[in-house]
Amino acid sequence: MILEGWGRYPRLVSEVHDCATPAAVTEATRHLSGVIARGNGRSYGDAALGDAATLMCRGLGRMKSFDPETRLLTVEGGTMLSDILDAFVPRGYFPPVVPGTKFVTVGGMIASDVHGKNHHRDGGFGAHVAHFKLVLPDGGVLTCSRDENSELFFATIGGMGLTGVIIEASFHLNRIETGWISQETVVARDLGEALLALQAVNDTSYSVAWIDCLSRGASLGRSLIFAGEHATREQLTARLPAADAFPPQKKAKLALPLDFPAWALNRASVSLFNEAYFRAGARKSAAPSLVHWNPYFFPLDGIGQWNRLYGKSGFLQHQCVVPDNNALSVLGEILQRFADSGKGSFLAVLKKLGSGTGLLSFPTPGYTLALDLPVTDDVFPLLEEIDRTVVDAGGRLYLAKDARQSRQTFEAGYPQLPEFRDLRRSIGADHRFGSRLATRLGI
Repeated sequence: MILEGWGRYPRLVSEVHDCATPAAVTEATRHLSGVIARGNGRSYGDAALGDAATLMCRGLGRMKSFDPETRLLTVEGGTMLSDILDAFVPRGYFPPVVPGTKFVTVGGMIASDVHGKNHHRDGGFGAHVAHFKLVLPDGGVLTCSRDENSELFFATIGGMGLTGVIIEASFHLNRIETGWISQETVVARDLGEALLALQAVNDTSYSVAWIDCLSRGASLGRSLIFAGEHATREQLTARLPAADAFPPQKKAKLALPLDFPAWALNRASVSLFNEAYFRAGARKSAAPSLVHWNPYFFPLDGIGQWNRLYGKSGFLQHQCVVPDNNALSVLGEILQRFADSGKGSFLAVLKKLGSGTGLLSFPTPGYTLALDLPVTDDVFPLLEEIDRTVVDAGGRLYLAKDARQSRQTFEAGYPQLPEFRDLRRSIGADHRFGSRLATRLGI
């Protein structure tokens, strides 16, 4: 079967096995080699494409238990975040960390140690996982936590599925008073102001900056910074007295039925969009606003199959993190290269990160910049140049979004890689679990 990630690049052939029960996972794992688990296929590149076979684990989607007193939720590894939100937001609970899409599985969230708009304060999803059950290379099952099989616990968080298959996980939900976000918008005229604005809202739960990646000169890096907190009932009553305290998920009203033509995304079209978006955001900066939780956390989920925007060749996301101490100069250089190339992105996002949890977790203290670019022949050398800038600055790239970084770039960015490789060898995972990403990067 031909499989692809959300970026639709690369497209590769893999043997496929449907694993809708824990028993099916253990049986497949025991008898196959070069396998990787796949949830909902939302990693962007080749992380969920098996080297020889792919285990389709979306059917492991059962919620098993919830304790209202401790707020501990236990689910199977293929449970969708969207299903958790559907079930628990109306009851006044919210996950501790959510990525930019709700169409991901809990197993994938752990394997990628996903980060959200609150990483600067609360860490990644792995920091909130109490324990999980992991299918090992021999088909056996281990419970892993900070106190039990801890080395395997920290290797699996952010380990991209290369230590085993997560068939069950438990984590704590947070209490919320409403399903609304109290948002403040700050306008930054350039990159320096954007970094200062993100630092100024460091104590706010959620913060993210949208960057106009085609702005140049004195406006290089001009941004809109969105800072938010879960709104209280008092705030909701004061501003939207007739509103439902816990509004349901908003379903996608628009879906792209066809691939956009390659010429549709160009400097002119992206510049027009960026200018309109910046002006609209600037108008909202006068006063705080209340935003439905769904578009605040998952704006792109409102467009079905939005990856078709980039045409049938697909797209690449380049997401890097660079340390605080040289973020202004390094990110400025990166943005200048993109602006000079004319390869603008609708989706240029800047966030502040803290430390990661796992051996291969992407976050490290600093700033992360993510940009989406259509796949073209000339985008690869551009990204290789930018990779060198990131590595020279002591940064690295996010494996869950990667489809093309070199082994040299990867090894330079992940100093705990030798420890991860040793653990893989010690449990026999290097001969059992393998993805195209792992083979490409020599993991």
